[in-house]
Amino acid sequence: MDRLKSSPQLMIVSDLDHTMVDHHDSENWSLFRFNALWEAHYRQDSLLVFSTGRSPTLYKQLRKEKPLITPDIAIMSVGTEITYGKSMVPDDGWVRCLNQKWDKDIVIEETSKFPELKRQAETEQRPHKVSFYVEKDKAKHVTETLSKVLEGRGLDVKIIYSGGVDLDVLPKGAGKGQALAYLLKKFETEGKPPVNTLVCGDSGNDAELFSIPGVYGVMVSNAQEELLQWHAENAKDNPKILHASERCASGIIQAIGHFKLGLNLSPRDVSDIGQNVENGSPGLEMVNFSLLLESWRRAEVEKTELFISGLKATTLPSGFFIHPSGADHNIKEYVNILRKVHGDKQGKQFRIWVDDLLATPLGSDTWLVKFDKWELSGMILHNFLLFMLFSFPTPLYLKISNSISCFYVGIGFMNNNLSARKLENLALDILPF
Repeated sequence: MDRLKSSPQLMIVSDLDHTMVDHHDSENWSLFRFNALWEAHYRQDSLLVFSTGRSPTLYKQLRKEKPLITPDIAIMSVGTEITYGKSMVPDDGWVRCLNQKWDKDIVIEETSKFPELKRQAETEQRPHKVSFYVEKDKAKHVTETLSKVLEGRGLDVKIIYSGGVDLDVLPKGAGKGQALAYLLKKFETEGKPPVNTLVCGDSGNDAELFSIPGVYGVMVSNAQEELLQWHAENAKDNPKILHASERCASGIIQAIGHFKLGLNLSPRDVSDIGQNVENGSPGLEMVNFSLLLESWRRAEVEKTELFISGLKATTLPSGFFIHPSGADHNIKEYVNILRKVHGDKQGKQFRIWVDDLLATPLGSDTWLVKFDKWELSGMILHNFLLFMLFSFPTPLYLKISNSISCFYVGIGFMNNNLSARKLENLALDILPF
């Protein structure tokens, strides 16, 4: 978040399961579409917030299972935990807010008297959240009775029922909506309120997000009955809330266009990547380049010398590439290996995507770009940290001058001896100034 010197142009606050993530899409196509759109056009001046009922443990597990890009902020455990960045630094101010009139021990004591409640796994029991399963036909009675009991014990609590089975007991000041309101107030105090905010959800525990004044909202096409009913009873005349016709992340992309919040054409939806230069930027160029390599290895583009020559034409003669092994190569010569890998992933589940891209201007036409490059091949996931130095001879044309690559916190991989900090120093050492 510190990378933003001014107000974010767009802040997307999205639920994960069945909203950003489509568990019925084995190819994760809608998620890949969103990832490419965000890194190409929004990462530099906007904020991505994941707001999930999952605990940190289950959130991290989902990130191993699905190609989620890195959010700027994660709101977890139904709005009871807020963390920042890749390191997931907790917000201590939010913790202090939630401690008011909350006693987890009393909640556990009183809920144990309800045989209808089946306690969820220990990973889902958090400092400010106690979670259960309850049958749908018993949920209303349990919720009303338990609320009165806990109020009688001097607690201010909120009970949220969602997904037709999950029941969460939280401090009254907690929840996805309150967590978002807290963040918006914090940004306002810092003088950097978002220009626009889009909230996205599919279930009952997302309803609070749509109640925050001034936000745009999208209920994805696969939204559950409980959220649709809430909308019909509370917000059916609100023109800022859309019931999308598309599922999950594709519905979020649809909403960006519907509300005119910014570009909503994902680079993955452009048939001719070479023509996708209307808003050329380091982010768009890196996303396009990764998609080009993906298509080459999937044999979705022809194996021609014109392709290889075109890549070489975008590199400077002095450009070099440092392999994770430590060996360095002239970029023009290294491009030749692409001949050997054309179609090596044909017919296989293979995707490449860019994550957490940061482009730092070094001059009027030169940028240092740092990002995570992910490759999914079947069930094997590779992760690299890359630095690239780009220059724009013309506003819409990029030249790759230098590139550094290393293994970096990859699933199933160990870091090599080059830490991210050492790589940053090395990147600075090779810059031409």
